[in-house]
Formats: sequence, C-alpha cells, structure tokens
Amino acid sequence: MTKLPIIEKVGYAMGDAAANLVWRGALAYLAVFYTDTFGLTAAAAALLFLVVRLSDGITDIIMGMIADRTDTRWGKFRPWILFSTPLLGLFMVLCFTTPEWSASNKLIYAYVTYIGLTLCYTLNNVPYSALMGVMTECDVERTSLSAYRFAGAFFGGLLVMGFLPYFVDLFGQGNDVQGYQSTMYLFAGILVALMVFTFLSTKERVKPVVNNTSGLKTELWDLTKNLPFILLPLMSISLFFYYRNVLTGVIFAVVIAGTWILINRFLAKPREQISSTQQDMIDLITNKPWLILLGMGFLTMMFNGIKYGVIAYYFKYVIGDELMTGQFFVALLVVSIFGALSTSFLARVFGRRVLFIGSLVIGSILTICFYWVPEGNVTLVFVLGCSAEFFAAIFPTLFFSMLGDSADYSEWKNGRRATGLVYSAGTFVQKTGGGFAGALVLVVLSSYGYDGMDQTTVADSLPGIKLLMSWIPGFFGIAAAILMLFYPLTDKQQKKITLELKGQRALA
Repeated sequence: MTKLPIIEKVGYAMGDAAANLVWRGALAYLAVFYTDTFGLTAAAAALLFLVVRLSDGITDIIMGMIADRTDTRWGKFRPWILFSTPLLGLFMVLCFTTPEWSASNKLIYAYVTYIGLTLCYTLNNVPYSALMGVMTECDVERTSLSAYRFAGAFFGGLLVMGFLPYFVDLFGQGNDVQGYQSTMYLFAGILVALMVFTFLSTKERVKPVVNNTSGLKTELWDLTKNLPFILLPLMSISLFFYYRNVLTGVIFAVVIAGTWILINRFLAKPREQISSTQQDMIDLITNKPWLILLGMGFLTMMFNGIKYGVIAYYFKYVIGDELMTGQFFVALLVVSIFGALSTSFLARVFGRRVLFIGSLVIGSILTICFYWVPEGNVTLVFVLGCSAEFFAAIFPTLFFSMLGDSADYSEWKNGRRATGLVYSAGTFVQKTGGGFAGALVLVVLSSYGYDGMDQTTVADSLPGIKLLMSWIPGFFGIAAAILMLFYPLTDKQQKKITLELKGQRALA
C-alpha cells in the first residue's frame, strides 16, 4: 500500500492552512465584524449567515459531482484547487471591505460578497477535501494525512485568529474599516502562495473504474431535477430554526414525512430506470457509515462553530479585554495542532470509533464547565479552553479520515465510487453546520436584546454569552457521542474492505 512521503503530506496540509485563512477568519470574526464594524443588526446578520450557508451547502453536492466527472492530465481534483485560488483570495478581501453606502445597500453588498466567498470556497475546498481520498488507498495513511491536514488547518487558523486583531489595530490605527481590509490583502497573498504549493506537491493515485456513460451536461440537468429532494428539507429546517413557531414546525414535519415517502418510492425503482446521478444519490442514502458521518459532521461543527463564534464576544464583554481574544485563539490553535498530530497515534491505540466517542464526551464536559468559571478568572478560562480544544481537534481529523472509509464502503458494496460527492459532505456540513452555528450565536444574542451599536444592551446579554460558551455547544457534543455509538465500521472491517478493493482495482 502507498506510503506517502512527508513532503506530500506537508504540501497537502498547506492547502488547509490556506483555506483556514478564509474559513477560520470568517467563522471566528465575521459575525462580530458585521455587527460591530460593518453595522448590521444581530438579527439581519443571523439571517444572512443562515441563508447563505445553507444555499451554499447545496453547491457542494453539485461541485462534488462535477469534480468526480473531471478528467485532466493533472487529475480530477488538483486543477480545481489551482484555478479557484485567485477568486477565493479576491472575495476574502471584498467580504471584509466596508463601503460607505446606505444600510440597505450595505446589506445587499454583504449578501453578494458573502455568497461569492462561499461559492469560491466550494470550488476550492470540495476538490481539496476529495483529494485525500485518491492520494492513497490505505486507511492508516489517510488518518495520518488527515492529521497533517488539520495540523495545517490549525496553523492557518493560528495566523488569522491569533493575529487578526493585532493586524487590524496595526494597519487601521484606530480605523477598523481600513484595518480589516488591509489585513485581508496580506492574508490573501499568503493564501495564493500556499495553495500553489499544494497543487505542485500532491499526486492523485487511486483510479476507480469509470461507470458514467452520459455527458456532464446531461447529468447536471438530471441532478437539477432531483435537487428539490435536498432543498425542501433544508428550507423547512431553516424556517423552523429561525422563526420557531407552530406553523414552521408543521411545515417542517410535513416536508420531512413527504421526503421520506418519496425517497422510498425512488429506491424501489428498477435499476435500469435510474440515471447515473440518481444512482449516486441512492448510493449515498443507502450508505449507513456516510449517513452517520454526515450527522456527526453537522453536530461537531455546531459544537466547534458555536464556541469559536462566541469567543470574540466573550472576551470583549465578559472578560473585558478584546485584544486577549487573539491570545486565547493562539493558545487554542497551538493545542489543536498537537491534538491533530496525536490523532493517528491515539487511533492506533484505541481505535477510531472509541477515540471519537471518548473525545466528544471529555471535550463536552470540559466545555460545559465554562458555565461555572468565576468572573475574572482568566487562568481557568485558558486552562479549560485549551483542555477542551485538544479533544475538539480530534473531531475533524477523524471525520475526514473516515469519510474516505465511507467512499471505500460504497465502492466495495456497489461497485461505484464517487469520491468527490462523498467528500462534499465534509464541506456541506461545515457550511450548514457553520451557518446554523453562526446564526444560533446571533439568534441567542438577539433574544437577550444585544445590539452591537448600543452598549447599554450588553449587560442583559451576558447570560446568553455564557450559555453559548458552555451548555449549548456541550449539548451538541454529547448528541454527537450518542450518534457515534451506531457507526457500523470497525477498523478490522475497514482493513478487509481495503484489501478486497485493492484486488478488484488490480484486476480492473
């Protein structure tokens, strides 16, 4: 089995370091930027996060299918990484630029630039994530590669979350509008350099048998006709989440029940009446490991997204030292690098499933303990935060490694492999989970009367900020641990699948 050279693992890791200049920056600072610098209300920003992230999550599925059907001399996924990088850097700058326009025009600008940023991230990160699944066929090497990836991701996050407040202060000299824009120019330049290094240093090795006979245009049209099965449930969930009343609850229940009935009818169709894109969908919804990982990814993203989304508010208003936010992020991300790099070793000792469950339980308990931190005890805040973050860093490392297992499982079970589509679940749950997490932070703050432009509302919002740092993310972590109990693939079964697939590919 292919053992990847260190330089290739490092090269792959630098791609997520680059991506997290965008992802960690947007996740950690965009909410507070929108409310406290750009000038949006918390309610308007919450709706923006929810609508854009959920709609963008759909494009991940489309991008996964397009990437699977791409065929160039550079491979399926690497060309997309290269060509999308300049656009990603451009919209990174635009998203943190504040035009001197009216409130309504600024809101439109926020939607356009945020949609542009997330679309460019889709073009870049769905192929990047899928690349892991074709660099090696070995599940052990994938876990190691995933560990390198998230060490790189946390390194990128370290740059943007740890030093962004200082760069904003340095470049802005008291003018946050100018400070944010100048800082993003710097990060965009670093992003382009790192992504080019990833493209040049990686290689695609796993070559599944191609089963598609129709053209890409035909298959995309077929996908468009089947998108309502995905869009309607997400829209109903969003309505219920944002408005939380009886009517939206009834709509949600009816849509989910109707979707379940239609899916069962769809599964009952004869195979010869099913198109290639429909077969891809069937392979996914009958892939139990993938479905459980999809739920796991969403719940763990909620856990991490809520925590990271509220930290800036917590240090600004509860601790009373906004610049300490950067120090806290630096501490978290240094610990995260060690957590990610430890995952491969810990997985060999305990097994990935047991490690996942244990990390979720311990990380959630430590996070819930934030609720009882005495006011002003900064040392305890750092100790609890860093301890919980070590275990939280294990979540995405295992998640993306195990997505490769679910792609193997689909190929082993169905004789078909859609690596891009399977890995699109990773960015899909990042965005939908991140969208819900960011929106939930703002919805909770809004329910406590928070207004970033009115300092008299801060005192009443402090209980909500404390809940967002403790019980609320802890709930999602415990829910994820319970779900992981039902994951069906053991490490022994995965090794068997890997060996059988290797033999099948050799024969093909």
